[in-house]
Amino acid sequence: MSTGASVGAARTGLGGGFGRLWTAAIASNLADGIGRTAVPLIATTLTRDPALIAGLTAVTFLPWLLFGIPAGMLLDRVDRRVAMAVANGLRFAVAALVALLIATDALTIWSLYGCVLLFGLGETVFDNATTTVVPSLVTRDQLDRANGRMQSAEIVVQNFIATPIAGFLFAAAIALPMWLTGSGFLISALLVLSVPVAAARAHLIGAQQGDEEAVPRPGMKAVVRFLWDDRFLRKMIILTSITASALSFAQGSVVLLLLQTYALPASMVGVVTAAVGVGALIGALLSSRFVARFGRGRVMYVAILISGFGVLGVGLTGDVVVGVLAYAVGAFGVAVWNVPWGALRQAIIPGAMLGRAMGIVRTIGWGLTPIATVLGGFVARIDLRLPFVIGGAVVVVLALIATRLLLSAGRYGQAQASTSRSSDDQNQTISEGTAS
Repeated sequence: MSTGASVGAARTGLGGGFGRLWTAAIASNLADGIGRTAVPLIATTLTRDPALIAGLTAVTFLPWLLFGIPAGMLLDRVDRRVAMAVANGLRFAVAALVALLIATDALTIWSLYGCVLLFGLGETVFDNATTTVVPSLVTRDQLDRANGRMQSAEIVVQNFIATPIAGFLFAAAIALPMWLTGSGFLISALLVLSVPVAAARAHLIGAQQGDEEAVPRPGMKAVVRFLWDDRFLRKMIILTSITASALSFAQGSVVLLLLQTYALPASMVGVVTAAVGVGALIGALLSSRFVARFGRGRVMYVAILISGFGVLGVGLTGDVVVGVLAYAVGAFGVAVWNVPWGALRQAIIPGAMLGRAMGIVRTIGWGLTPIATVLGGFVARIDLRLPFVIGGAVVVVLALIATRLLLSAGRYGQAQASTSRSSDDQNQTISEGTAS
């Protein structure tokens, strides 16, 4: 992407439709952030086994393995607003159930596992739908900016608002964070219905109007063939899948690392998480500017290296200050990476198959993380820092091996964009029509 294109995008608003989706996502992120912090803390009142704690984190990703592809198939066939509302309605009900089980002293580690699995089921639909709606609300040259804004909001809400609140609420009353989590999901379910119908049904409208790109609608075999035949995309999916597994291997028992190795009180876990989030926020805010100035490929290459060295640094120290700083550096790298990688996928994959394609990509990428997380939990029984050493080292080695692939991302993205300009016209029409 050229600097001129980026400046042009910056001068153009992202539109009211995107703003409504962004607002609904903020409410969902608030609920998600509180829940992600509270659930491991709740689990520590039921067990102190690192493997069981890591297993709980693994179950968070298991729905992507089981339901990622079906969720993508669903989202290519229905109004995505309704799908998001139903998904967060389910998560509201699950949060209320956890709170009731705590209040009646009936919660066990295994029932908590089951509830986390249901939380993840709702997440597969909501997060996938959010990703697929964004390209229908903004133009192609605004994708980096739009993804950066979505990720910045997620980081701010989850790390600087939700997680500190969750820690203090947990210290006050164990069930209190879950009640607030449920409320956030319920509000998000209502807000998401304000997203423009044209954007939420863009993949259906094209088929109904005889849009040349959408007819005939590609079947699942065609989607799989598209992902496989595109050599660059295929290699990137494999690379990001292994990287995600390495990071999950490292972080599965992080709550115990904070409580035991760093001797933090439970009420301070959210505060430390917020401190780590500073790095992620800076990365998300600056990522699109980095891409405009240095090019997508170089930014993605440096970002993955930084994330690996940051995680590795956490495992090499027992000092809480150094550890948190290293964690923040790793989070910075991950956030910088996520913005251009997300925009690149949205630019490459046609809208008519985006839901299913993203379901497949996330199933592959996150489907392996439960296994990696559980393995990391067992390694953490030896030393809580050891998974960070192994996971960070794996990420660094992968980045070095994939140097040529990563540096080619900028050239590839420009080539793909030049062959897909026609979709911008449709996106611009939707964006302009919903800006008022």
